[in-house]
Amino acid sequence: MTHTNVISSPGTPAGNSALVGALAAGFGYLWWGFSVVYYKATMIYPIWEVLAHRPIWTLLVTCAAVVLMGRFQILWAILKNKKLMGQLFMTSMIIGSNWLVFNYAIYESRVMETSLGYYINPLISVVLGVVLLSERLSRPQIVSVFLAACAVLTLTILQGSLPWISLYMAGSFAAYGYLRKVMAVGPLEGLVVEAMYLCPLAVGYFVYASGQETLIFGHEGQSIWAMLLLMAIGPMTAIPLFAFTFGAQRIRLSTMGLMQYIAPTTHFFLAIHYGEPFGTAHLISFGLIWTALIIFSADLFRQERRIRRGTKRA
Repeated sequence: MTHTNVISSPGTPAGNSALVGALAAGFGYLWWGFSVVYYKATMIYPIWEVLAHRPIWTLLVTCAAVVLMGRFQILWAILKNKKLMGQLFMTSMIIGSNWLVFNYAIYESRVMETSLGYYINPLISVVLGVVLLSERLSRPQIVSVFLAACAVLTLTILQGSLPWISLYMAGSFAAYGYLRKVMAVGPLEGLVVEAMYLCPLAVGYFVYASGQETLIFGHEGQSIWAMLLLMAIGPMTAIPLFAFTFGAQRIRLSTMGLMQYIAPTTHFFLAIHYGEPFGTAHLISFGLIWTALIIFSADLFRQERRIRRGTKRA
């Protein structure tokens, strides 16, 4: 994924492109944030049934998008590439497990933990860059990562248990982001293949649930609206991804860096809305995380400004 450095004013074509890109990216992040409301509504179904439907409808939606956008040849080239298919199998398992933990958190009224996890995510990504790409941390980044570690430790000590949902959401999404970044695969084609890999597991569940007579979808007496609610899981997965990708290609890295906090902030306020507990442990932990992210974001702006100045001189 490439990021375009846009310096033009809003009145120029480049400025208009940046504005449209920012609106698209913001829409994508807001969609991800408010997806909690949608998944709360799907709780009329068992969690495993919701998860089983996600790759099925996602595959249908993304395949339709591939055809409409004329990208079938690109997809076909990926399907014939054994190395890429092997890498996408790995990312499909990671994102599938991420979906599982996310839905579990919603079903168990632990949305606050998903918020914390997605706040930690960019800092985990920085650590992965050090470990896997031999990148060096700046001093502000070191401070940010240290504060994030303190936040997790504080929550663990004061609550008496490890915030595993937060850590898994952050770690799995950071790993997924890293792997997808180093792969020569577009987000749309990649999601098609990942959904395709997860579909056999979904079909396996449908066969098992049908045998046990526990399958709810399409059951006699169920309303059409209840079925449409679950079928909408495909667009719910694909649309924000398209919006995010469209926006990411048109705005600066620093802008995208700030926008990534929209989703966890939305989760945070929704968790409060749904009456989830927010005690002293959460207050201290989130305070440390927010402080870390302010330092991290300021450093991101400083680094990008330096790069842009260097580009102008060149």
